[in-house]
Amino acid sequence: MSDILNILREQMEMGLKGNLYYVTQINFAYNTNHMEGSALTEAQTRYIYETNTLVTEEGDSPTKIDDIIETLNHFKLVDYMLKVAEEPLSETMIKEFHKILKTGTSDEKKSWFKVGDYKSLANEVGGTMTSAPEHVASEMRNLLNWYHSLKDVTFENIVKFHSDFEKIHAFQDGNGRVGRIILFKECLKNNIVPFIILDEDKFFYYRGLQEYQTGGEKGYLLDICLNAQEQYQKLIDKFIGQN
Repeated sequence: MSDILNILREQMEMGLKGNLYYVTQINFAYNTNHMEGSALTEAQTRYIYETNTLVTEEGDSPTKIDDIIETLNHFKLVDYMLKVAEEPLSETMIKEFHKILKTGTSDEKKSWFKVGDYKSLANEVGGTMTSAPEHVASEMRNLLNWYHSLKDVTFENIVKFHSDFEKIHAFQDGNGRVGRIILFKECLKNNIVPFIILDEDKFFYYRGLQEYQTGGEKGYLLDICLNAQEQYQKLIDKFIGQN
């Protein structure tokens, strides 16, 4: 997979359409943002990526500025992730992921919303309370210490990290998207086929997270991630012919 990382980096520098990097950018931005409520279509996402503009048809619903900003920011986030993919995961890096994603959004104007820093207010996800703000820093350090103690990081280890990260819910908003960019990065770093969770599978993905976090049932989330991995492998085979 080091070859895949190098190819993605090379194609990023080339700036051409119709290659693995191009498809990764559009698929990743569309799916991960749409899962979190963005109303932009895949076609609109592609148009923003290609032209840095947005065209809507008469009768379309109004487009939220934040949807556009977060789409543009996600393109930048993928580029940054590829640049640091081989570096060890750290709190500083994770906070930078969040900062890139949320900079310029309406959330940044809220006094209580900390862009690029851990949450200041309690929050929940799916009706389940997450880590209290005062516990986030220590729990993130514990999670990273466990992760870095692993001799050989496996696919299962990366999925467990993701589940634990989402359970902590370190940021006020953007945790899912930051968590999924970490998934992609850590797969690349550890020579594992990366993957993008598809919006069409979001309810299975959320169920998998809930079962993993509350009941310790790992299989459902692992299956969703393995399926997403198979889909990305097809893109690799299509665009660069690697098996």
